Amino acid sequence: MKTPSFSLFKFSPDHFAYCLQNCLKAKTLRQGKQVHAVLLSSGVDMNLLSLSSKLVGMYASCGDVSSARKVFDRIPKPNVFSLNWMVFASAFNGWFEQAIGYFCLMRELGIVANKFSFPVMLKVCVGLMDLNKGKEVHAVVYKMGFEKDVALGNALVDMYCKCGSLCYGHRVFDRMFERDVASWTSMICGYCNVGRTDQAAMLFERMKLDGLEPNDFTWNAMIAGYARSGDSNRAYVLLSRMTKEGLVPDLVTWNAIISGFAQCQEAGEAFKLFSAMLVSGIKPNLVTITGLLPACGLLGSVERGREIHGLICRMGFDINVFVASALIDMYSKCGSVKNARSVFDWTPVYNVASWNAMIGCYGKHGMVDSAVELFERMQEGGVQANEVTLSCVLSACSHSGSVEKGLEIFRSMKESHGVEASKEHYGCVVDLLCRSGKMVEAYEFVKSIPIEVTESIIGALLNGCKVHGRRDLAKLIAQDILKMELKRPGGFVTLSNIYAADGEWKEVEYVRKVMKQRKVLKKPGFSSLD
Repeated sequence: MKTPSFSLFKFSPDHFAYCLQNCLKAKTLRQGKQVHAVLLSSGVDMNLLSLSSKLVGMYASCGDVSSARKVFDRIPKPNVFSLNWMVFASAFNGWFEQAIGYFCLMRELGIVANKFSFPVMLKVCVGLMDLNKGKEVHAVVYKMGFEKDVALGNALVDMYCKCGSLCYGHRVFDRMFERDVASWTSMICGYCNVGRTDQAAMLFERMKLDGLEPNDFTWNAMIAGYARSGDSNRAYVLLSRMTKEGLVPDLVTWNAIISGFAQCQEAGEAFKLFSAMLVSGIKPNLVTITGLLPACGLLGSVERGREIHGLICRMGFDINVFVASALIDMYSKCGSVKNARSVFDWTPVYNVASWNAMIGCYGKHGMVDSAVELFERMQEGGVQANEVTLSCVLSACSHSGSVEKGLEIFRSMKESHGVEASKEHYGCVVDLLCRSGKMVEAYEFVKSIPIEVTESIIGALLNGCKVHGRRDLAKLIAQDILKMELKRPGGFVTLSNIYAADGEWKEVEYVRKVMKQRKVLKKPGFSSLD
């Protein structure tokens, strides 16, 4: 029996609106396009019932941002619904500046934002790590009287915590008229992410006294927080308590604690938990794998890494850009450049992280020609280099002593790649010059750096002075070093050793006195036998 053509049916604007709304909710792009086609052939006025705005929402919800933009650009008078969707679609794809542009367009057109406009904008602020922009959004929220909205309050807490301002986050949290589980969880996550697990634990217990039960996400945040801080005892105690309270640890829980231990360099604990997870009958996913691969790099065990790589293949996982980058990084840390390159070559789709991982691998192993060649191939392929790419290339030049090439790349960063030099890039150049024995050039370069000089830059310069016997240069900048708020002992100790080598014991004593006043302690060395 022949299926009747869609175009034989006569639809009213209400029918079209209903169909588009369903496609939006179900994220069914194919059916949404069919509705769009019939809508165009029907001659129905797109302004009725905001059909054009619903089309924008449908395409944006289904991830077809290009079509959403085309429909949006043809709307003579966009409404808040269509603009919210364009902000959302841009933010979801990481186009944060574009998202801000659509939000500003809303104000330029005199359209009043609603409470759904702001949570997405706060996510944009997190994406940009722009605390000041977040405060601006908060001011508008307050001015419009939306502060009492729980979802918006949660979004504000989340933004402040992720942008590094826990005090503001806690202030918003304390002033909330109503809190739900997400409110408490956002605040707990904020403290866990900066290692302040004691404060997180206090909130965890207060939450229960407030009559709210932690959900899986809250438990996972606490367990992962303990794991990341290296507190295996508390992590295991909480995992046991979670089970006793009737919540069965799921894959998300295992992933959280495994990646937590890997992040705090407890590779043995990470693998121990991975084995326990497999014994419990829970199958790993790609999140498990990407969380575990850094542990192989920490152990320097290429055999363990190959086992995990084999597991990925046996379980039929697609090697996406994130897994590929993690595999390349793991093989690099385990000293297997050949395996890293093999993964890179077999990766079906590259993104900037994939290129960075492979360029970084060559750099770590002093293969500067291969690193630069890959860097040039990346540019030829139309992939835009970012800050990390240039740090990797400069580091490669540093490890191989390719001074001229390194300086050429550094000088062309802004003009050729649109990347402003950061403290990491300046540090790479200082290291490059010091490793090559060009101490006067390194000294002059440090003096010309337009941003605040970091401990790592000072450390590289002082070590260079020590290695190449230029104690005179170290002494020239000694007073500047002693004025800096150094928190690590490396720079002080190197400076002290330089003075000691010349028998200037008064200066040695002065450096040690400054260390003592600032409570900068050098941990004593130790030896161990297996």
